[in-house]
Amino acid sequence: QVQLVESGGGLVQAGGSLRLSCAASGSIFSIDVTAWYRQAPGKQRDLVATITSGDSINYADSMKGRFTISRDNAKNTVYLQMNSLKPEDTAVYYCYAHAKLGSRRDYWGQGTQVTVSS
Repeated sequence: QVQLVESGGGLVQAGGSLRLSCAASGSIFSIDVTAWYRQAPGKQRDLVATITSGDSINYADSMKGRFTISRDNAKNTVYLQMNSLKPEDTAVYYCYAHAKLGSRRDYWGQGTQVTVSS
């Protein structure tokens, strides 16, 4: 089992920055991919960025250049640095982890709200 706890969301003005954190615990050795998703009200949950255990990184096209995903293995934490935020970035941001072992493979955090005011 893997537990994910997000933090760092909040209210920010357009053009501002936030850094989200996703702290993992439990069977973290089994995680091969960690990702950030976001879901705006009334919309589907969309991929923001992924990072593998080998530090391969990918971004959704619309996030490239403004968002940066990174990890601190010593803290078992994955970050999402978000710069030049826009009102359309307003959403609940979720951390996701895929486990390569075990009967359960997909884990989600509880989400953290990001609100960007114009």
